[in-house]
Amino acid sequence: MASHDSISDMLTRIRNASEKRHATTSIPASRMCCSIAKVLREEGFIHAFNEEGEGFRKQLVLELRYAGKHKQPLIRALQRVSRPGLRIYSNHRHLPKVLGGIGVAIISTSQGVMSDRTARKQGIGGEVLCYVY
Repeated sequence: MASHDSISDMLTRIRNASEKRHATTSIPASRMCCSIAKVLREEGFIHAFNEEGEGFRKQLVLELRYAGKHKQPLIRALQRVSRPGLRIYSNHRHLPKVLGGIGVAIISTSQGVMSDRTARKQGIGGEVLCYVY
């Protein structure tokens, strides 16, 4: 089935795999999904990611992280903020702090996709894609 919103599809696949305690999950690759995966890796929510396949069959394989003896997922919640029907933009002064700074807001800026902390340091705003905590 074709998905019109690749970011929501990515977040749902990560959420489902994390809930079922899978080691990896695969997502149809796109530049935006790859950029979001880079931010998740930099913030420590996933171990690594790599691309497999060629052309239209290219997949992004994410290695999820778990903590503790009982393998509690580090990603407790993924929430899509801006969506195709309602885009949410914010300037650098009003970027959201997720759970008082514990979580991460992923922002799409003119300089690329980055976390809210990085965007605040650089003084740029953009579209608030999702919250991760």
